[in-house]
Amino acid sequence: MAINYEQLKNRKFDEIVHTYTERDTMLYALGVGVGHEPLDEKALPFVYEEKLAALPTMAAVLAYPGFWIKDPDTGVDWTKVLHADQEIIIHKPLPPSGTVKATSKVDAIIDKGEGKGAFIYSSRTVTTEDGEPLCTLVQNTMARGHGGFGGSTERPPTPQPIPDTAPDITCELPTLAQAALIYRLSGDYNPLHADPAVAREGGFDRPILHGLCTFGVAGHALLKECCDYDVNRFHSMKARFSAPVYPGETIRTEIWKLDTGVAFRCRVTERDIVVIDNGFAKVS
Repeated sequence: MAINYEQLKNRKFDEIVHTYTERDTMLYALGVGVGHEPLDEKALPFVYEEKLAALPTMAAVLAYPGFWIKDPDTGVDWTKVLHADQEIIIHKPLPPSGTVKATSKVDAIIDKGEGKGAFIYSSRTVTTEDGEPLCTLVQNTMARGHGGFGGSTERPPTPQPIPDTAPDITCELPTLAQAALIYRLSGDYNPLHADPAVAREGGFDRPILHGLCTFGVAGHALLKECCDYDVNRFHSMKARFSAPVYPGETIRTEIWKLDTGVAFRCRVTERDIVVIDNGFAKVS
């Protein structure tokens, strides 16, 4: 199996029309751990239908195209792919329910060389039914089983540096032991996150948390600590995935204030390992 650069770069995607309900919005928030403090009234609007609001990171599951890279026509060995980076750009606060649409596209394929793999950048802009942009999602997938196929050799974007100082803010948030089982109901049914046998085949002793669930926990921390839970102050977020999280672990988000926004990274406290790195968010 080998990547055909031109075929993959010009791959056509079907338009996805996605109708979601207030229940879906609350379920997503519960999946990333909102509500773990039942008396926190500032977090309540994300999990309670009274004055319901959508978490900004829910953008990542809207008009989701599915695990398309597994399709035979991509030429990609899907068993050797990793979700490397994720970015969300919020054009306006997400409605708590509605119908949206989006068409994905492959933006760039960077050939790291024989035996070094490849980066596949894809994106989609989610709009209302009337075509008004709500959010743009940019994903970088690392195809470990490829490289040397003759694709672009340009350098990938430089990751956000993390200051060599103590963080200005830290926020510890727990994850539930059943967090992956809840989060998957927002649309990512990869059995790696549910079936212990599949997890063992993948080299893990138990199912791992979805990377985008960890991303959502980080987004919750940023919304809480930098925006006082005001979704109008949350504009964009990007980060690199560096290690998996096991459901039930505690995620500490470390935040540095910058002139242009905030830098952040996430660490699992139980194992003292960085799980999200090189993060940056624009907040106001």
